[in-house]
Amino acid sequence: MMILVFAQWCINHEKDPYELYKKAYPSQGENAALTQAMELTVPKEEAGDIPDETLLGVLSLYGNEDLAFVVAAEIAERKRKK
Repeated sequence: MMILVFAQWCINHEKDPYELYKKAYPSQGENAALTQAMELTVPKEEAGDIPDETLLGVLSLYGNEDLAFVVAAEIAERKRKK
């Protein structure tokens, strides 16, 4: 479920989930769970909003601190551009 929330948040914010995952975990190969989650995502127009804080909380809850750090940097960049 955590990976699906991450993948849908990426879609909603026009980010490549594979790219962000690779930034967080550069030594890992392809993530099969992420590929499966991507099959369950919907276009951002059909998706509900996933607040930034929700995603960061879910990532932290599951111990994905490296990915949470990358996501937080993306959020900061988005806010800086506004």
